[in-house]
Amino acid sequence: MNTMSVNVAAARSATSVAGTRESARDFLEGLDHPIAAEAADTVILVVSELVTNALRHGGGTCTLELTAHPDGIEVAVYDHSPQTPRMRTPDLNGGTGGFGWPMVNRLAQATSVTSQAAGGKTVSALLAR
Repeated sequence: MNTMSVNVAAARSATSVAGTRESARDFLEGLDHPIAAEAADTVILVVSELVTNALRHGGGTCTLELTAHPDGIEVAVYDHSPQTPRMRTPDLNGGTGGFGWPMVNRLAQATSVTSQAAGGKTVSALLAR
């Protein structure tokens, strides 16, 4: 089982998210049993959404952990906010979002939100290989 962990800070959030996507792509390309290009693109999209949401709503820093399982890739993002993601009607006019969490839930085989004893939460998504 392969794992990778990346700490992300919002000091340069657009750059941080792009760097996190690049780290995730490097992780996927380095797997002993590579995944299909379309599945890799889906993992990268979910990484981007979860990290962006964690930086925007979770206190400005987060940790990404990727784990390769025999039948899937787990994307887990820890942030310091106890607030769980929520489904909401996407804002088509004001640009305030609302698209990411529903999209992650549609793309993933399973999602979960786990409160951490030390505070904060981990948002996880399991994606097909």
